[in-house]
Amino acid sequence: MALLNLLLVVLALLFVAFLGYCLYIKRSHMKYDHIPGPPRDSFFLGHAETFLRITKKDGNVHDKFLEWAEIYGPVYRVNAAHIVFVCVYCPETTKEVLMSPKYLKDNFVHNRAFKLFGERFLGDGLVTAIDHNLWFKQRRIMDPAFSTAYLRGLMGTFNEQAEKLMNKLSEMADSKTDANMHNLVNCVTLDVITKVAFGEDLNLLNNSSPFPKAIETCLKGMVFNFRDVFFQYNPVNWPFVNEVRKACRLLRTTGAQWINKRRLAMRNGEDPPKDILTQIIKCFDKEENTTQEDEEIMLDNFVTFFIAGQETTANQLAFCIMELGRNPDVLEKVKAEVDEVIGMKQDLSYEDLGKLTYLTQVLKETLRMYATAPGTSREVLEDKVINGIKVPGGLTYIFSSYVASRMDKFFKDPLKFDPDRFHPDAPKPYYCYYPFSLGPRSCLGLNFAQMEAKVVMAKLLQRFDFDLVPGQTFDILDTGTLRPKSGVVCTVTHRKYKK
Repeated sequence: MALLNLLLVVLALLFVAFLGYCLYIKRSHMKYDHIPGPPRDSFFLGHAETFLRITKKDGNVHDKFLEWAEIYGPVYRVNAAHIVFVCVYCPETTKEVLMSPKYLKDNFVHNRAFKLFGERFLGDGLVTAIDHNLWFKQRRIMDPAFSTAYLRGLMGTFNEQAEKLMNKLSEMADSKTDANMHNLVNCVTLDVITKVAFGEDLNLLNNSSPFPKAIETCLKGMVFNFRDVFFQYNPVNWPFVNEVRKACRLLRTTGAQWINKRRLAMRNGEDPPKDILTQIIKCFDKEENTTQEDEEIMLDNFVTFFIAGQETTANQLAFCIMELGRNPDVLEKVKAEVDEVIGMKQDLSYEDLGKLTYLTQVLKETLRMYATAPGTSREVLEDKVINGIKVPGGLTYIFSSYVASRMDKFFKDPLKFDPDRFHPDAPKPYYCYYPFSLGPRSCLGLNFAQMEAKVVMAKLLQRFDFDLVPGQTFDILDTGTLRPKSGVVCTVTHRKYKK
């Protein structure tokens, strides 16, 4: 009898909790439903079913955000259970929020990226840290490793690693083997970040490694962790969940090994390479009262740079090659510039990169159409009026460079690949193009990534002709970052120069 009474009490408490949750969701609807937005899929899950449906079909969720922006305007509401997000594509609000340090990263993104299915992933690293003081401390530590003077000294490594790709492509051209350009540039950018940042030589173009698969698995896991809060509790998903956990452990264990190896060398008086890892360790060792959490944050940043330092650049390069293959007039123009600036030189200098103005435009236009890191978010605590709509405080604002850059109100004929949009004399886009985010939380590795991309593209254009293999799709694969679904498969031939 006592057990039955206890069961009844538990059921009553669960019913009260359920009823309270329903009322909480209803209150949220009443408070925010004056903001335009698409119809919800359900009372409880909001629009989550739409996102999951697209994700499970390997679709691009950001195209749905673009569709809604065209229908509902520059500010609209999205629901996920009791959570409400506001998508904002108003340049004035984008400027106000992203350019100010007072608007912090939001808790939802932080919590979903901090751990993946119980394994620490990005933690409190530079990208995910919410606390401004914690973020500022890390940024101050990282900044010297990305100074212009330091990056100029990396040109030798950029050239060396890009040359390995040229050798691989030469072999493929000679053997008439089709080249999956995304796979190839993915190997190069991972080789670059491990060599430049951590002093490790993986040589992925010639060696197998578990790292590319681990990165892909973690990113895919992060997508499901964001879009399905119940994902890890479904037994059907447990094999994949275990893969994600194993991949997270591999990256963090590798980071700990490389950091400890470098620290030991430094303590033994060895002259360490002047790379990013050495700079980070030196700066951390200068800090007083270093804690275990500081050590974890160093690993958070290792994982952040390990992934972000190669993934988005590889995707940009692959999309760039894809669009050049689809636009032969642009391809011929950028080839002519490369021929004029670098001629037959094997190693590019930092000064050469500054002269490749049209290639710079091509790379910027690539990021306009394919913002490989599509957007960012901030928590806004105060009430605002956006485009005449009162938006109560306490909401997370979502900003998407992918969506804004594909809206015809900001870019005429937005699906046309037109590098002249970024001609030095063309008007600058007003807070509707921000593939590296904006303001104090903008991407620290922007200059690093674009230097690397220019070196790889310039060498490729200098040495080879390439044609897209017919029949492949030009669709976008949404894996947290955006990548070309087909891999950009090309036939590659040696360039024939006129005598």
